[in-house]
Amino acid sequence: MVGGKSVGVQYSAPSVRGRKIFGDGGLLSRDPTYPIWRAGANAATTFKTEGALDVGGLTVQPGSYSLYVNVKDPEQWELVLSKATGQWGLTYPGPASDIGRIRMTMSKPPALVEQLKYTITDKGAGAGELRLEWERHVATVALHAK
Repeated sequence: MVGGKSVGVQYSAPSVRGRKIFGDGGLLSRDPTYPIWRAGANAATTFKTEGALDVGGLTVQPGSYSLYVNVKDPEQWELVLSKATGQWGLTYPGPASDIGRIRMTMSKPPALVEQLKYTITDKGAGAGELRLEWERHVATVALHAK
């Protein structure tokens, strides 16, 4: 809940399994949609909000969206929100479907994050945070109820 409205992420969580994931020569660099990553596995990751949100400065109306991440620079990611939904596998509908791109705040976890993990935190007073953790990366973006 952020600002009294439900906010959620539905995703499949891949594991590292000893592989290099990000950067040149990493697993994702071989995807046909690289540097855009589906931010999960199997079906496209879905972001759903019951209320209007400010997502890192981008106004997002209530509804369902697909989440992607531009990982070209493994130390500075962009969250990509797409109005296209229901994609499967390594499908990215292209920039024409983007409602916007948001610079994410990057940090390092204290230890390797084996399985992809999303967390949405309600910080009170209509504020929240979307957090993505995998491998040796943590990326966050601020959420604010509108």
